[in-house]
Amino acid sequence: MAAPAGHLRPGRYLAFFALIVVALYALVFFTGSGKPTPKLGIDLQGGTRVTLTARNPDGGDPPRESLEQARSIIERRVNGIGVSGTEVVLDGSNVVITVPGEQGDQAKTLGKTAKLGFRKVVTSQPVTPAQQPSAPPASGTPSAPPTSPGASAPPSSPANGGGGAVGAPRQQPDENADEKTKREIEEARSVRQNPDLLSTDQAKQAAAAEKAFAALNCDPNIADPLVGNDLTDKPLVACGDKNTMKYLLEPEFLPGTEISDASSAYDTQNSQWVVNLNFKGDGSRIWGDFTSKNVQKQAAFVLDTQVVSAPTIQAAILGGQTQITGRFSQAEAKDLADVLKYGSLPLSFESSDATTVSATLGLASLQAGLIAGGIGLLAVFIYCMFYYRLLGLLTILSLGLSFAIVYGVLVLLGRWIGYTLDLAGVAGLIIAIGITADSFVIYFERLKDEIREGRTFRSAVPRGWSRAQRTILAADAVSFLAAAILYLLAVGDVKGFAFTLGMSTVLDLVVVYLVTHPLVAMVSRSKSKFLSNPKNLGLGAVQQVGSDRKSARAVPGRTNVKEA
Repeated sequence: MAAPAGHLRPGRYLAFFALIVVALYALVFFTGSGKPTPKLGIDLQGGTRVTLTARNPDGGDPPRESLEQARSIIERRVNGIGVSGTEVVLDGSNVVITVPGEQGDQAKTLGKTAKLGFRKVVTSQPVTPAQQPSAPPASGTPSAPPTSPGASAPPSSPANGGGGAVGAPRQQPDENADEKTKREIEEARSVRQNPDLLSTDQAKQAAAAEKAFAALNCDPNIADPLVGNDLTDKPLVACGDKNTMKYLLEPEFLPGTEISDASSAYDTQNSQWVVNLNFKGDGSRIWGDFTSKNVQKQAAFVLDTQVVSAPTIQAAILGGQTQITGRFSQAEAKDLADVLKYGSLPLSFESSDATTVSATLGLASLQAGLIAGGIGLLAVFIYCMFYYRLLGLLTILSLGLSFAIVYGVLVLLGRWIGYTLDLAGVAGLIIAIGITADSFVIYFERLKDEIREGRTFRSAVPRGWSRAQRTILAADAVSFLAAAILYLLAVGDVKGFAFTLGMSTVLDLVVVYLVTHPLVAMVSRSKSKFLSNPKNLGLGAVQQVGSDRKSARAVPGRTNVKEA
C-alpha cells in the first residue's frame, strides 16, 4: 500500500527513473557500434530467411552436438558470402539462416550437406526418355591444373542431380514422418548400395545392377533420401550429367575431408568457370596413386549422391591439386567451391521454408508499422485530452517515456543477444500502447471513485493509488503470463510478437510506479490555481457529485436530488 501523499516524495521516484534512462542510453551510445538503431528483421529491412530441417537416418531426433556442428559449418559458409549482419541460429531441430540485403539468394544453397567423395566408375547408362529431364547435358573436364594432363567428361550442375534437388519442396509432415524417413533411407540403401552390385557372380551382379538402375529416379523434383546418408564403404548407384546419366560406382576411395581448399576461377583458355581443389598430404598421395593406376578409366566426383563430374583419366595427376571444370555459371562454381571449402555437414537437411523480402518491401513494411503506431498514439492522445484534460497530458508524457525505455532496451538486446525487431514485434509494441494506457485509465478512474465519495483531489490520490495498483498488477500479470506462454509454445515470427508484448508489459509497471503516480501526486500537491482547478483535470463533474453527496450527509433529513 502506498504512503499518503504527504509522505510520498515524488522527486526521488522521478530522479531514480531519470537515472535509469541516463544509464540505459549511456549503454546505447557508448557500447558496441554506438548507433541508436535496433536490429531489424528481414521483413523490415529486406533480405532472405531460410529454415533447414535436419533429417536423421535412424528417424529419431538429431543429436544436439551434430546440430551445433552443422550450425557452425553453415555459419562459416554464410560468412563466406561476405554480407554483414548475417545470422545462423538453432530453433529446435531447425537451423535458421538470415541474410539481410540483396545477396540472400546464395543462402538457399548453404544447406547442402556437401558430402563429397571420389569413387571409381564401374559402368553407366543413359536415363530413359520417360525419366530424362528437359535440361540439356553439359560437358567439362575435372583435371589437374592447366600444366598437367587432363581429361574431358560431362559434369552435372551442382544444383541438380542425385535423384532430386536438395531443398525440394517439403511434403507436409505427419505423425510418422521420422519412421517414413528411416524407411526410405533403408530401402534406398538396400537397392542402390547392395553389395551384390560388385559381386564376382556376373548373373547376380547384373540382376542387382538392373534393379538399382530401374529403382533410381533422376527426376530433379523428387528428393533423394540418400543425400547425406549414403554409406561410403559400399557401392552406389547415382545420377549425373544433369540427370541424363546413371552411374554404378565403387566404394569411396578418397573422402572430401581430404580437401584443404577450394576456389572458383575463370579458365581463360577454355572460356569456362572451374573449381580448383587442393588436397591435404594424405589426400594428395591417394589421388596421385589412384590416377596413376587407373589411366583411361573414369573417376566420379560425387557430391551429395550426385555425380558432379566423371572424367576419363588421361594421365597421373600429381602435386596435390586437381580441377573440376564444366559448363558452370559463375554462381554455380562459387557455390560449389564454398560448400567444399568449409566442409560437409554431419546431418542432411531439407529446406522447409525460404522467404525473400526486397529492401523496398521491407521499407514499406517499416513505414506501415510506424504509421500504425502513430495512429494508435494519436487516438490515445485525443481520447485522453478529451476525457482527462491535464491528466491526459500526464498520460501522453508517460507513454513517451515508456517508448524511450522500450526503444533503448530493443537497441541493447539487438546488440547483446542478437534480437531482431520484425513486423510481428512491431505489432506487439502497438498492442502494448493499449496495455500501458489501460494502466493509466485504471488509476484515473479510481481517483474519480474516491472524489465521488466526497474526498479532495489531494486526499484521493493515495487511496486511489492503493486500490488501483492491485488491479494494475493483476492485469499486467495476466498479459505477461499470456505473452510468456505464447513465446514458449510459438515458433517463427509469433515469438517476436510475444517477446515485445511481454517486455512492454514489464516496462509499463516501471513507468506507472516511477513516473505516472509520482507526477499525479505532485499535481495534487501543487499550489497553482490552474493545476488545482478540477475542471482542468477532467474532475469537475465528479467533484460536483462528491460535493452533493457530502452536503446530503451533512444535512439530516435532506433528500438527495438524484434519489428524489
